[in-house]
Amino acid sequence: MKDVVLITGAGIGIGRATAKAFAKAGYHVVATDVLADEGASVVAEIVADGGTAEFHMLDVRSTEAADAVVAAAEAKHGAIDVIVANAGIAHRVPLDQMTDAKWDHTFDIDLKGIFRVVRPALAGMKARKKGAVVALSSIMGVAYGWDEHVHYSAAKSGVVGLVRGLAVELAKEGIRVNGIAPGYIRTAQLLSKEHSLGPEAAELAGGFIPMGRIGQPEEIADVALFLASNAARYMTGQVVVVDGGLLVGRY
Repeated sequence: MKDVVLITGAGIGIGRATAKAFAKAGYHVVATDVLADEGASVVAEIVADGGTAEFHMLDVRSTEAADAVVAAAEAKHGAIDVIVANAGIAHRVPLDQMTDAKWDHTFDIDLKGIFRVVRPALAGMKARKKGAVVALSSIMGVAYGWDEHVHYSAAKSGVVGLVRGLAVELAKEGIRVNGIAPGYIRTAQLLSKEHSLGPEAAELAGGFIPMGRIGQPEEIADVALFLASNAARYMTGQVVVVDGGLLVGRY
């Protein structure tokens, strides 16, 4: 029987690459997203490649929806073994335009959205004394500030605290919780000129990254797969930076 992974934000970017990586490794993938066409598309690709997957619409801002998706997956498959909490947004908002609503919107998805998906799965994981959670932070949450993205940096820093707190509380239950802090990765988010670097600046970024290029979504997906696997069985509470040497190479 296949292990089951639930991935949020699985329709595009890092989430999509992660869904495909877990499927190739033999997991049954429960792909979730607010993007119906993209979510269905990644499931179709996995199935065409010989894997197994299913798509569920999920807006991680909804506790009711998160509870329902987790319950449906557990009812159908008996267990959720791994959660990859990847869903996130990054909107450029200067401080003088930062309303409470804009701040809360980012936190509701990027931080509380992780908690909403993990919480309903814990009872099953505790009963089996087995489970792994991988949560997506960012280098903008662990090392850098990001101008006009203070809400994003704050939320992604919060992911680090969430990972640590969950890891300590759940370790005795056989559940491991780790995170990933990606650097500059070639995703729609990074390539958005409105909200992030844009295509031209993304290419220039390779000039100050020691490995000479920005990363690919698959290079984050492979780390998520490792953290969820038995190869990382003695790791918990860690947030792994995956950035091509950016943090250690900037002087």
